[in-house]
Amino acid sequence: EEDLRFGDAAIKLGLLTRADIIVALAHQFDHPFLERGASKVSEEVVAAYTFFNPQVEALRALRAQLSLRWFDGDPLRNVLAILSAERGEGRSFIAANLAVIFSQLGERTLLIDADLRNPRQHDLFGLDNRAGLSAVLSGRGRPDTVQHVAGLLGLSVLTAGGLPPNPLELLARPLFSRLLAELRQKFDVIILDSPAASEYADAQTVTVRTGAALVVVRKNAARMWKVRGISDSVTHCRATVVGTVL
Repeated sequence: EEDLRFGDAAIKLGLLTRADIIVALAHQFDHPFLERGASKVSEEVVAAYTFFNPQVEALRALRAQLSLRWFDGDPLRNVLAILSAERGEGRSFIAANLAVIFSQLGERTLLIDADLRNPRQHDLFGLDNRAGLSAVLSGRGRPDTVQHVAGLLGLSVLTAGGLPPNPLELLARPLFSRLLAELRQKFDVIILDSPAASEYADAQTVTVRTGAALVVVRKNAARMWKVRGISDSVTHCRATVVGTVL
């Protein structure tokens, strides 16, 4: 006789797979979790599909640091912009996975795609992008444009919407500040994906509205003088650089 737990015994007998056990544990401990092949959410959103993974553990550690440094329960400290100098440095990846990780903690979480030039969040979460932030800021949409992500309880996304000819002007409108003030009352954590900071002034405008930023830096790709430029621009906005992710 072997002293095996039920799950291990079922796997050994060929009745269940390791993936079956993980799904069962997720349900048992009320941990929102998606099954591969059964969702429109991209597998790039790793936190939605697995929890025994070094990458996801690193994201959990980042969540813990952000909870200590910024998301501490103060209603005026529940919005954070994710910045990077260039495209392709992982900013959208970090924003998407952080949003999932916070929602799994039981926080009412909203991810806003404020990159009105090269938006990605609608693709990552398999969402309709016909109406989104650009429509709301142009007065043609309402905050109820926010979409819930099926299978991920507590997570909502406001996609970028149609690409406007005047993204910077839209983000600079007072309506953006009023929108964030309204959403602060409905969500515990709000994360904004933004355009490349070294290419457009949009990121600085977004940071003015949020009051804080997390800077994403890609190893062997980011140039330090550009990263310092982001830090300086955030400081000039009288906003807080909460931290940096490599």
